[in-house]
Amino acid sequence: MRFLHTSDWHLGRIFHGIHLTDDQAHILDQFIKLIHDAKPDAVLIAGDIYDRSVPPHEAVNLLDEVLSRILIDYRVPVIVIAGNHDSPQRLGFGHRLLAGRGLYIVSQINNGLVPVVLQDEHGPVYFCAVPYVEPPVVREKLGAADVHDHDRAMAMLVRHLKDQVPRGARTVALAHAYVTGGEGSESERPLSIGGADTVDAAYFQSFHYAALGHLHKPQSAGNEHIRYAGSLMKYSFSEAKHKKSVTLVEMDARGRTTYETVSLSPRRDVRCLAGYLKDILAGPQNGENKEDYIMVTLKDTGAILDAIGKLREVYPNVLHIERPHITVGGELHGPGGDHRRLGEVDLFASFFTQVTGTEINRVQEEVFTEIVEQVYRNEREVRV
Repeated sequence: MRFLHTSDWHLGRIFHGIHLTDDQAHILDQFIKLIHDAKPDAVLIAGDIYDRSVPPHEAVNLLDEVLSRILIDYRVPVIVIAGNHDSPQRLGFGHRLLAGRGLYIVSQINNGLVPVVLQDEHGPVYFCAVPYVEPPVVREKLGAADVHDHDRAMAMLVRHLKDQVPRGARTVALAHAYVTGGEGSESERPLSIGGADTVDAAYFQSFHYAALGHLHKPQSAGNEHIRYAGSLMKYSFSEAKHKKSVTLVEMDARGRTTYETVSLSPRRDVRCLAGYLKDILAGPQNGENKEDYIMVTLKDTGAILDAIGKLREVYPNVLHIERPHITVGGELHGPGGDHRRLGEVDLFASFFTQVTGTEINRVQEEVFTEIVEQVYRNEREVRV
C-alpha cells in the first residue's frame, strides 16, 4: 500500500497580518498534482486542518475544493483527524455520510472509536486514527478515572483501538500529539499550559507506521517509522530553515515500510535577513525572491527614520524588524532571551515581574494557567 502523509495545513492562517489562503491554495495545487503522479492508495491528514475553530469561509472553500478533487477526480480515500486548532464538532459534521464517499473524518470519541480499514492487493490495513482529545474528555468518555494528562490519554486511546485489530494485521497510527524528543517551533500552540503535554513514543512502536501531526518540522520521533510530516508551509520565522515536505510511504505485504519526502514549492518563502541597512538595501542575492516574507534584524545602532518603509521599497513583504542593539537607559528591557520562544506561563511571569517588581508565586501561576486552559477549551468548544 502506498499513502501520502501530511499534516498541519492551518487553512485560514494569518501571518503577521497577511492572509495566507492564496499561498496555501498554490501549494495545495502542487499536492493535487503529486497525487496524480504518485497514485497513492490513501491520503492521511494528521490534524490542524484549520488554523482556528471557526475558520474563515475562504479556508472552508479551499478545503472543500481540495478534498473534492482528491475524492472525485482521483478516487483516493482520505483519512482526517482533528488537531488542537480544529473544532471537533465542526470538522466532524457529516462524517458518517462522507465515509461512504471515502472521506473518513475522525474528530471525536463520542460515538466510539474504531479503526478505518482499507484494502490493497495483500489484504486489509488497519488505520488507527486518534484525534486530538483533551484528557478530561477521555476520562469521561472511556470511564478512565486515572487519565489526568496527555500521555495517559494517548495510552488509553491507542490500546482501545489496538484491541480491535486482529493479531498480525498491518497497522498504521494517526495521531496529533507532542511526542517526547520532538523538536518544536514557535508557531505551535502548546497542548497544555503549565503541565505535561508530551506523550511517549513507545505507544507507537507496535505500529508499522505512525503518521503524526502537531510539530511543524518534518522529523522522525524515536524511530524511523514514527514520523511527523511537518506543516504544509512555514508559519513562523523560527521555521525559516525548515525544509517543508509531505511524506510518501510504501508498505509491503508484511507491513514493512519505506518512505521518501517530497518537497512542495511555496509561492513565497519565509526568510530571515540580518545585517546593516545599507547592505540589505542592495537587494536580493543568489537569485532569492524579493517577494518572500521576510524578517530583518538590523545591526545598526543609531536611529533610522522609517526603516521598514525603506526596506519595503526593496522587499515588499518585510513583515517584522528587530533592533537588538537599541537599549533604554543602557539596559535591554523585556523578557530574557527570545520572547517568541517563551510559553504563556513564562511570558506572563516575566510581565508580572516587570509590572509589580516581585516574582509570581505558585498560586498566581496556577490561576493564570487555569484561565488560559479555559480559553483554549472554549475555542475548541469542548464540553465535559
